[in-house]
Amino acid sequence: MKLDILAIGAHPDDVELSCAGVLAKEQSRGKKTGVLDLTRGELGTRGSAEIRDQEAADAAKILKLSARENIALADGFFENNRESQLRIIEIIRKYRPEIVLCNAIDDRHIDHGRGSKLASDACFLSGLKKIETSLDGQPQEPWRPKNVYHYIQWKNLQPDVVVDITGFIDQKMEAVMAYSSQFYDPSKGEDNTPISSKNFQESIKYRARDLGRLIGTDYAEGFTVERYPAVDSIFDLI
Repeated sequence: MKLDILAIGAHPDDVELSCAGVLAKEQSRGKKTGVLDLTRGELGTRGSAEIRDQEAADAAKILKLSARENIALADGFFENNRESQLRIIEIIRKYRPEIVLCNAIDDRHIDHGRGSKLASDACFLSGLKKIETSLDGQPQEPWRPKNVYHYIQWKNLQPDVVVDITGFIDQKMEAVMAYSSQFYDPSKGEDNTPISSKNFQESIKYRARDLGRLIGTDYAEGFTVERYPAVDSIFDLI
């Protein structure tokens, strides 16, 4: 299966929190979308890896993803090394995405910046034919995505590209709340985390609303870029 967009996240829920609106919008337009989770989020204070597996599967259904995979690198301890890069290269060559969306280049959680660089490096290396990988015993052809964009997470990074997701905020929030073990629920009495507060839960929507305000729409998601995005006409920027 060939994907149009592959979103890569260090943890299950990274993608939903940061770019689920774009995935939902493009899927509604007939694009094939998928997610690659690098870890199972096993170090998360709330829930467990098994719970997160189910939550990720539920979110995938809500977003109508064509594919979702998890390569189970070590949460908190994975490295940007040859072994990890090759695992991601195999997935990139399997799905041949035109666009990859990946973690923020700089963020509060150490896995986010590291996952960002790991995914970006793998996207480049995937295009080198002398790096050999195989799938089901068959050699894979090299493939390099046309563009890599980095979504915005905890820190308020300045976006280079802002995408209108008006009409898809409810689907985004439904996908986010599939990870119910992670988020605000005063009845649970569990340990508090930076993302378990009511303020954080509300911030997901008001950040999207504020980005929408800046571009004259109701809701939006922002991304930083590795190279200048090119347009055919200045009117494509409207």
